Amino acid sequence: MAKKETGKSFLLRLDTATMEKVEAWAAQEFRSVNGQIQWIIADSLRRHRRLSSTTPTTNDTEEDI
Repeated sequence: MAKKETGKSFLLRLDTATMEKVEAWAAQEFRSVNGQIQWIIADSLRRHRRLSSTTPTTNDTEEDI
């Protein structure tokens, strides 16, 4: 049986200063950089009401601010 795909990969280019800030933020929250970027995107989608209530997200442990 074929393995179900759980995500889609793509290349993201960030300037050095932005990457350093994301790495530091991820470390403070005990996440990987990938996990932090996923959380940032999911949080932004929620805040702008672009994320349906049935769409699964990763690391949804923090409350909306």
